[in-house]
Amino acid sequence: MALIELKGIKKIYSLGEVDVSALAGVSLNIEEGEYVSLVGPSGSGKSTLMNTLGCLDRPTDGSYLLAGEEVVTMSTDARARLRNDRIGFVFQNFNLLNRTSALENVELPLLYSKRVSVRQRHQRAAELLDLVGLADRMDHHPGQLSGGQQQRVAIARALINDPSIIMADEPTGNLDTRTSEEIINLFRKLNSENITIILVTHDNDVAQNANRTITLRDGLVVSDVTQATESASSP
Repeated sequence: MALIELKGIKKIYSLGEVDVSALAGVSLNIEEGEYVSLVGPSGSGKSTLMNTLGCLDRPTDGSYLLAGEEVVTMSTDARARLRNDRIGFVFQNFNLLNRTSALENVELPLLYSKRVSVRQRHQRAAELLDLVGLADRMDHHPGQLSGGQQQRVAIARALINDPSIIMADEPTGNLDTRTSEEIINLFRKLNSENITIILVTHDNDVAQNANRTITLRDGLVVSDVTQATESASSP
């Protein structure tokens, strides 16, 4: 059984009297431990697909099985629980709280967890900041960190709940080339530890680091290429 199974996923947004089809029937599987990039022109549906995969948005039609659980028919609360248990998010703009330290930013997802003590929370966050190379920046606030360091804090925060999937939306979009390479190398390291990586990017150089590249256009998958086999298929 694949970790992710999509069948005929559609998403229609109603804008006044006009309906806009963002996803027009996407079917694909993603196995545990894959490193997948989602690419396509603006308006192709890749961000909508990412939001769907991340349980942030409910499809209009179709089936989405995540680890065997049907997401489409879940309540909002059930989707939130599944999202918190299985998925970590990394965004282009880092989404850090400016008035809190790096350590406190990483701790945030565990703040209201009754299963984790304050001491355990601190320890876990400190370990993750060490993992991403920021052991000496734990007390620094985002404004005292470079863009690359802020993104490392965001990645540590995404890992705090020990997710099986990391979803990254343009994670290198605000970074220079050298810093982008450092962040991509960190994703590679995480993927080598069997964390599934799903990354939205407009940068072909970034996309090529993935083992599989899925291209969307007009809400449909038009190409699905696995680097190991260099084969492509079009629906």
